[in-house]
Amino acid sequence: MIRGQTPVDLQLNGLWGQQSLFPAGTRSLRRVLLPCALESDFPAAAISRLAEHESWRKEVHRPATHTHKWWAQRLGTVFRAILTAAVTGDAKAAGTAYASRPDLEGLVVYDPFAGSGTTLVEAAKLRATIVGRDINPVATLVQRQALQPWNEERLRAAYRSVEQACRKQIDALHVSAAGDAVLYYFWVAVASCPRCDDQVDLFSSYVFARHAYPRRYPAAQATCPSCRCVVGVDLSTDDRIRCRKGHESPLDGPVRGQYMTCSCGHRTRVVDALAGSPPGYRMYAKLVVRPDGTKAYEAVDEFDTRLFEQAERLLAQGSGSLVQPVGNLDDGINTRQAIRWGYRRWEQFFNARQLYCLGLLGAAIRDLDAGAAEREALTTLFSGTLEFNNLFCSYKGEGTGAVRHMFSHHILKPERVPLEAHPWGTPYSSGAFSTLFESRLLRAHAYKNNPHDIVLEGDRPVRRFSLSYPLSGRVVQRWEDIGPGATAQVVCGDSASTDLPDESVDLVVTDPPFMDNVHYSELADFFHAWLTGIVPFAGYPDSAVSTRDPQEVQSASAEAFGAAIEAVWKECCRVLRPEGLLAFTFHQARIAGWTALMLALRNAGFQATAIQPIKAEMSTSVTKSGASEPSNLDSIIVCRKLGIGTPFAASPSDATGKALRHLDALRRAGIAFGAGDVASVVRGSVLSLLTSPDCQLHLRDLVEVSERTLAQMAPERDPSKDIRSHR
Repeated sequence: MIRGQTPVDLQLNGLWGQQSLFPAGTRSLRRVLLPCALESDFPAAAISRLAEHESWRKEVHRPATHTHKWWAQRLGTVFRAILTAAVTGDAKAAGTAYASRPDLEGLVVYDPFAGSGTTLVEAAKLRATIVGRDINPVATLVQRQALQPWNEERLRAAYRSVEQACRKQIDALHVSAAGDAVLYYFWVAVASCPRCDDQVDLFSSYVFARHAYPRRYPAAQATCPSCRCVVGVDLSTDDRIRCRKGHESPLDGPVRGQYMTCSCGHRTRVVDALAGSPPGYRMYAKLVVRPDGTKAYEAVDEFDTRLFEQAERLLAQGSGSLVQPVGNLDDGINTRQAIRWGYRRWEQFFNARQLYCLGLLGAAIRDLDAGAAEREALTTLFSGTLEFNNLFCSYKGEGTGAVRHMFSHHILKPERVPLEAHPWGTPYSSGAFSTLFESRLLRAHAYKNNPHDIVLEGDRPVRRFSLSYPLSGRVVQRWEDIGPGATAQVVCGDSASTDLPDESVDLVVTDPPFMDNVHYSELADFFHAWLTGIVPFAGYPDSAVSTRDPQEVQSASAEAFGAAIEAVWKECCRVLRPEGLLAFTFHQARIAGWTALMLALRNAGFQATAIQPIKAEMSTSVTKSGASEPSNLDSIIVCRKLGIGTPFAASPSDATGKALRHLDALRRAGIAFGAGDVASVVRGSVLSLLTSPDCQLHLRDLVEVSERTLAQMAPERDPSKDIRSHR
């Protein structure tokens, strides 16, 4: 051993170098091993290092699965590792296969919760036959785009046809009186004081544009509350706004937290002032691009107001021919906040200019005479553009992508100072149809033709080409259509009932929904409200006003979650070959979620044969940074049919010991995680005994063991630092 190196250091440095490539560049790996590296000797530390690198820019490292928004998108690195470890016998072989070009042709891989298609893409890159199902049609659309090959010439021609049909009209509504293109219009929500009817602009700060790094670049822009002109301020020195007309005011606006204060001094909760109706909106500033490419913030003038009124008239005149959002918001965990602010119809998420311009763009794609795959790709691009062009978007500022999209939090969060962007866009735009065409579709197209992966070169993650096969298989919707040239079945439907024959699948690899309060269908309805007017692919629902389904596995109730996922696991057991393997990633803060999951597996005919903690999402994501115990690790749960293989642990102490040893290996490899991660892994490991046919302990006993173990790990400190003493 080299001085100063630990066994983990050697593991990280020894598996991924160029010498690990197979001599012929490929190797056929068409059989699931028993046991396999996933169950015995999985290189979790090395994979976690690579996964952490990918997590910072998932859309760059795995662009095929990022053509459209979907939630909780998994890391391709982890799922490539799961696939290669399932067909190899130990860590060295798994590392060699991961960093080479293994051939899984003939192996059938099924994902019953396909989401954005991560499993499907990683398996297709290794030439496996793939089957993906999801109950949500928006997710199905995302999967189809991740896999479907496009003809670049036809795709560009279709794009130009759409541009010719609508760009001129859109540009004409995003221009200043001087003829400069307007990148962004700035708006503020307005509410009436219920005691005096004073109209309150819902600013928390009158500074509306600043740099992403204000300490380094303190120059910012503010709006004067007296004359509404745009004023430059220096955040390092100025504590007040002083405009050229002599007005002086504080930087802070009339909103503090949930409360607003009118000019008479009346203090009211904003939601009470709205009284069940959406706020009004006032346009107050714009960002223009001059012919020489310089940008300038300017106050809104009479020309801007008349231009918006023209958009309102055009919308009223052309509403019958435009694609428009349909349907109402149903009550739900993720829609409740928007409904409390008075938003009850999807069209209320847009102003008149947005409805008209997006309606023109949608109609141009709806009526497009192009290949089915290329039309579907542009429909997906249009749907993705909606995320950056609505009244729930805001301004991130200079020095970064300017538009903060509406799903930066996993809720429909009303925005008090929304940003209206140019939906077609200019070379300087963020989140526009034209810029997303380059950054999403064309980048995904290049990746499909020449995929790249991340490997360790020494101790440094690097990008490598030629480790995967191009994505070229045709996507079909029926199992019977699988054959030469069509190796991908993608279906929208309930995964508890499929058309797959008995024992036809070698590997079930997936990432099921967690038992939590993020209901993807409630959020996906935002896109679905527009997509029904275009119908992106044959079989897409064109009349349903919601993607919610009573069979979806999405509930904060342990009983409902357990029943729904058990039905899917039973179907997986039916279609899985006797020697096949089920592997999925899972994280759960509540012990009830782990209990429901393990009981569902046992009732479906599975036993857990391994629990492998692994790096999950980016540690600094917005939703995680706001959580009390953000999750940085998932557990890979490996299962076989009952009677096949060896259970993960023989006793609670055995399970706890294995869990803490795995966590310690990750910690020594430099993978950061917290108390919530430790609790999730320990609970999952101990409760996996519920799936063992030899376990004589009751559920209550296993719960007590897991909680007692966690309680002993110095609760006042971070348990991840105390793992070594509990091995």
